[in-house]
Amino acid sequence: MSTPVRPDFLPFSRPTVESGEINEVVDSMNSGWITTGPKVARFEGLFREYLGVSEAIAVSSATAGWHLVVKALGIGPGDEVIVPAITWPSMANIVELSGARAVFAEVHPDTLQIDAEDLRRRLTERTRAVIPVHFAGAACDIDAIEAAIGDRPIKLVEDAAHALGTDYRGRRVGSEGRITLFSFHATKNVTTGEGGMIACNDAALAARLRLLRFHGITRDTWARSSGKGGTADFELLEPGYKYNMLDLQAAMGLHQLPKLERFNARRAELAARYDRLLAHLPCVRPLATVPYASQHAHHLYVVRLDTQALGLSRDEFVTALAQHNIGTGLHFPAIHLKQYYRERYGYTAADCPNAVLLGNSILSLPLYPNLLDTDIDDVVNAISKVVLRTTSSHP
Repeated sequence: MSTPVRPDFLPFSRPTVESGEINEVVDSMNSGWITTGPKVARFEGLFREYLGVSEAIAVSSATAGWHLVVKALGIGPGDEVIVPAITWPSMANIVELSGARAVFAEVHPDTLQIDAEDLRRRLTERTRAVIPVHFAGAACDIDAIEAAIGDRPIKLVEDAAHALGTDYRGRRVGSEGRITLFSFHATKNVTTGEGGMIACNDAALAARLRLLRFHGITRDTWARSSGKGGTADFELLEPGYKYNMLDLQAAMGLHQLPKLERFNARRAELAARYDRLLAHLPCVRPLATVPYASQHAHHLYVVRLDTQALGLSRDEFVTALAQHNIGTGLHFPAIHLKQYYRERYGYTAADCPNAVLLGNSILSLPLYPNLLDTDIDDVVNAISKVVLRTTSSHP
């Protein structure tokens, strides 16, 4: 093993948290109000303004948001919901927990976006919803997906966990008023530590989501505690959940969201640097640009390895980079071949072969706003050393 390219470990992701966020969190702690309260309401308003939608419902996580949406749409036993085979398992898991079935669709081999034609082939009379993912910060082809659905009574719900700041054909993802979910996990372009937001233009649906978000009662803690006089009593309309965002989380979001354009511009600079420096390494290829108008949010920088040319598996390549103090991520393995789905439904590699091939050959490189140009240079230097070592010894 040669000397590592850097003495300290470079993590795959690190949140960009500045003084404004820290001071706002401290203000919440000093105020005596740290659970759901005025800052959550302000953050929801800021998000509505950013997207130009009428409704934004803050939740404790994007996964919690998915649970609320599936419940509010009445999805349950006997229903099917189509999701891409390359994604985080949360969507499919929520569908399964509702009693419905998650059906996995193929992805495009060059972009990892859901394949609308394959999706079309998987539609049945039981399909209640389709949940495409705007993968890595690029937009999936919503127009093609809508054409595939046609006039069927199927709900299109957008997963924009990677896509805050993404444009699709000149329209900001989430601005069209369809149900769209965003994540504020620590790795995301805007973070509240954990947390999520459901955006839509449906007032009745939003009211139901808010009800389900906090136990199914008609008044949340802030409403019952902040008024003068009146009653602290409430009505229980239906059993709900405990999925409310905290003011401590929203305090971060109030300062993160206004910085999104700056954060994403820096991500774009770093991604362009990767593109330039990796161009001489054909066995380490970034994902292709989608073949339609889209502004990339650069949430992830995903590369596909030619493992045959390298003579290394993806996991061996990850280990080799770690020896150079370079962290990486995996987004994502083929979910349909994970034990639960494989054993329950009998899925095989032949069901989504692109997803299987990609799931075994992709990895995500470090990408976040406070990376230095020299950090990117270190990553590419480490990759080059691993490639040179393996290809020189591999016939």
